[in-house]
Amino acid sequence: MSEEKEKNAKKPEGTEKETEKEKDVNNVNAEEKSEKKKEQTSEKEEKEEETKAEPSEEEKLKAENAELRDKYLRLMAEFDNYRKRSVKERQEIYPEATASAVEAFLPMADNFERAAGAECSDEKYKEGVMMIMTQLQNAFKKLGVEEINRPGEPFDPNLENAVSQISDDNLEENTVAQVYQKGYRLGDKIIRHAMVVVAK
Repeated sequence: MSEEKEKNAKKPEGTEKETEKEKDVNNVNAEEKSEKKKEQTSEKEEKEEETKAEPSEEEKLKAENAELRDKYLRLMAEFDNYRKRSVKERQEIYPEATASAVEAFLPMADNFERAAGAECSDEKYKEGVMMIMTQLQNAFKKLGVEEINRPGEPFDPNLENAVSQISDDNLEENTVAQVYQKGYRLGDKIIRHAMVVVAK
């Protein structure tokens, strides 16, 4: 017989039982260890998931910063649009307001012009009327208001209203022969059309 058989033959019966018990204990220990490893692994995974689910303080600050930056950019864009709109409205309103104010002064300008053209024996009085009329005309110029006074020019229905027609051999047909009342304009806006007589 070989040595192994001799050893086995020498082993008592109790030792074989102990060996089986040791195997069982080892198996139980191995199972417990594997369960502990599984538990530890699952705990780690849970912690990792929690870490992923809850952003860090730095990430929170970055997100908040991005949100505030977005709000700031939107606010700046809105303000810029408001500013442009306000400028455009002012540019549109100013000529209208100026034209409306000037229109209120036109009867006064007409009367000063008539007074300046009338016969007067008092030179000082006439000089005073001429000074006031000149001041009024200068004020109109400062506001950008121009007179429409075109005797001898071709009639333009955009600038003038023809109140009558006359025959005049010295003038071509459809020419402004006489201006009854001056017209005024502010840029392209007509404040008042001139009242004219047209040659036929």
